[in-house]
Amino acid sequence: MTTPLTSELGVDLRTAGLVAVATLGIYLALLVCVRVSGQRSLSAMSATDVACVIALGAVVGRTTLLATPTLTTGVIALVMLFAVQRCLGLLRRNRILGRILTREPVLLMRGGSVLPDGLRAARMSEDDLRQRLRLAGVARLADVDCVVLERNGVVSVLRAGPEPDAWVMADVPGHDDPARHATTVHRGGG
Repeated sequence: MTTPLTSELGVDLRTAGLVAVATLGIYLALLVCVRVSGQRSLSAMSATDVACVIALGAVVGRTTLLATPTLTTGVIALVMLFAVQRCLGLLRRNRILGRILTREPVLLMRGGSVLPDGLRAARMSEDDLRQRLRLAGVARLADVDCVVLERNGVVSVLRAGPEPDAWVMADVPGHDDPARHATTVHRGGG
């Protein structure tokens, strides 16, 4: 039965509930996909990455709005996306849940040496790493102390010089493990 309020707003309570559930479901599915594909999927995007994001946006949008959007279902989906994002932000503050929801930073280089295990873990190629070093203004590997793929997909380059404070590197696994660095491959010279 259609009431004047339902016809004016374009949604009934059942549909509003379905939009909320669909929004939560597609958002969580998208988070799992990003988590599985790694932080690199969040970093600077190529043309194909942009095309993929646009396609994902269309899929997510139509799914959250049950493929028949009205103003009200759109607003419900928007509110749900913001609410889920806020809740996940609060959950990430918890040490254990934060590690589950976000990946740890990945050490890609240390002391001018490329760490092949780090590149594999980050799903990055040496070409990706070279590009990031050039973008950071690095001309010589000897000028690099370490390179880290951060939780948000950004690549941080710390230049050689004084050893970074332990606090700065505390969340980067392997940053202080000499045995791990002994198996690295030095690329190029200084």
